[in-house]
Amino acid sequence: MANPKQLFRRNTEWWNHVERSLVTDLLIHGQVKTTLERAKRIRSNAEKMITLGKKNTLASRRQAAKFLRLIPSMQEGKDSLQYLFDVLAPKYQSRNGGYTRIIKVQNRQGDNAKMAVIQLV
Repeated sequence: MANPKQLFRRNTEWWNHVERSLVTDLLIHGQVKTTLERAKRIRSNAEKMITLGKKNTLASRRQAAKFLRLIPSMQEGKDSLQYLFDVLAPKYQSRNGGYTRIIKVQNRQGDNAKMAVIQLV
């Protein structure tokens, strides 16, 4: 079998877009149901974004803005970047890493892909 990471000839640009979208959705909604491989790939990026939020400097805001998609959050008048720095980061101020958990769920029925729910702790 070929290398599973190169399945369907997906390139780095495609993976970067998927990771940005999934991390942004995870931070806004608190959990995302996706394939196990994608959940494992976005875990490190999500934790880096929360760590940037805890620093709360201009440089960290710019780094997070470069990565996150700016979409409206659940709170009135806040986009994903403001939600990260104003709501999520203070919640994890006393925690040193380990902001996400991955829970395996039943395989997808159509193609039997391994599925997982990644959620914020």
